[in-house]
Amino acid sequence: MPELPDVELYLSALKPRILGQTLERVRLGTPFLLRSVDPPLDAVFGRTVIALRRLGKRIVWQFEDASSDDQLFLVFHLMIAGRFRWRDRGFAIPKKLGLAAFDFAGGTLLMTEAATQKRASLHVVRGAGELARHDPGGLDVMTAGEAAFATALRAESHTLKRALTDPHLFSGIGNAYSDEILHRARLSPVKLTTHLSDEETARLFDACRATLADWIDRLRSEAGAAFPEGVTAFRADMAVHGRYGKPCPVCGSPVQRIVRADNETNYCARCQTGGRLLADRALSRLLKESWPKNIDELG
Repeated sequence: MPELPDVELYLSALKPRILGQTLERVRLGTPFLLRSVDPPLDAVFGRTVIALRRLGKRIVWQFEDASSDDQLFLVFHLMIAGRFRWRDRGFAIPKKLGLAAFDFAGGTLLMTEAATQKRASLHVVRGAGELARHDPGGLDVMTAGEAAFATALRAESHTLKRALTDPHLFSGIGNAYSDEILHRARLSPVKLTTHLSDEETARLFDACRATLADWIDRLRSEAGAAFPEGVTAFRADMAVHGRYGKPCPVCGSPVQRIVRADNETNYCARCQTGGRLLADRALSRLLKESWPKNIDELG
């Protein structure tokens, strides 16, 4: 799922292409993408995009309004496999992956989804009050202070992994970047938020901001002036996410994982858990008493 750095990358790429431009029309490849009824989708046809913003992991287009009561927005949620592609004006919607096409004078923005189960969504929203209903309400760590971060983190007792990925607690952080943040902070993904010391909380706050800022800069630098085509949660230069069995870039120990249903958490035992291997339900159940408890017990 595109997370905060990926959404910021899309916003950077969209601004020179559609900001200040008129949305001529929207072509739907599937009617199931559109999850709202009123206002109708054609209400934004012929209107100028005057602002782009991030709302958690959602992307919002704001249109010129005839009056404050008629302020319209498009709210995109790409979910896991939704992506944007910039093409020549009038480009045909791909049959298998295409969800919609947004036509501007300078080109067409395609919305695609490479998944059997289509989860990406589009809402047409009228008014700031209705737009706020799409905001999960999580704290934006890029603009919040350390005290606000600590308050949100310790509001309830959760594991650090769960807390960071809860959109009601923190804005825009998901499975991939939470792994990277926790590795940078040298903290266990299963440590409870209520058990953190003040020093560990400060370290986590700094790691959140530094990790997200680094990746925003890195992704923008990689894309340059081109529209990003390779948005993915798995990147070869990540420290631990998606790198199970590969060496940690800090200590060289093999990256470990915890699998829970469809989610996988990656971590370095030596850097984050004092060498202790966290129980993976599938493997520990299979190996039972043979399950190693420490990184040094691995062959």
